[in-house]
Order: sequence, then structure tokens, then C-alpha cells
Amino acid sequence: MILVSACLIGENVRYDGNNSLNEKIRRLMDAGEALPVCPEVFGGLPTPRHPAEIQGGDGHDVLEGRARVVDTAGTDVTAHFLKGAHDTLEIFRQYEPTMVVLKENSPSCGSAAIYDGTFSGNKIPGTGVTTALLEKHGIKVISEKEFEAL
Repeated sequence: MILVSACLIGENVRYDGNNSLNEKIRRLMDAGEALPVCPEVFGGLPTPRHPAEIQGGDGHDVLEGRARVVDTAGTDVTAHFLKGAHDTLEIFRQYEPTMVVLKENSPSCGSAAIYDGTFSGNKIPGTGVTTALLEKHGIKVISEKEFEAL
């Protein structure tokens, strides 16, 4: 069993109401070998929703209170992202999957890159809030791109 971002199996949970379907991951879901999560929905955010980015650092900085997650309307949605991250960690603990594959570039799920907080489309090295929390607990997270290469 692997834990995966719900958008990667075709669930329309992205901020824009769409998905990021990955056929390889979808086949695992169809075979009962993938468990979908969406930290942003777990955190209580609606779909669709305003795009959000981390300002002042990355997910590790959000966990330490040095950065926050803000949407394009200027609303601080940090608490939603933290709740979703903790809910995802609890699901991991409950099911003990062998792998975690989360959506790259997401302010929740990014494992190598996130957007820079300026809403200009620029990406920077860093992790999303959920990935940072999982890493803090010794859990390795890979992106869908890394999964494709396996």
C-alpha cells in the first residue's frame, strides 16, 4: 500500500477544481494498492479554492512558525495546512504504507520544489507543509516524477 496525493489518482481536489491524474498511480488505486489523501481538503479548505503559497520559507519554516501560507485573496490559511498535515500523518500511522508519493510543487505536498510565495509562477527548492511534517517524523516522501522513474 502506498499513500498518494488524491489529485494524482484523478480526484478533482486541486485548488482549481481539477486533478493531476497520473495513470501509473491510478492503476495502483484501481488495484487497491494506493490510499489517497488531500491535506488541503483534510484541513477544511473548499474545492475550488484560491491558490495558496508559502511566504517566508518552506514547510519546515511553517512548522516552526517562521513562515505562513497565504492565498491570493490575502487570507492566512496556515492553520488549514497544519491541520491537513497532521491528519495525513495520522492516516500514515494508521495504515503504515510502504511509500508516500505526493504532488510536486504543492504548498502541502511538494517534496523538492514549491512556489516562491509571490504568485508569479517561480519555483524554489523546498518542501510543502505536509511533506515537512512527514519528514520530521522520519517518513520519506517522493514526487510523482520520482515515482514514474521507479
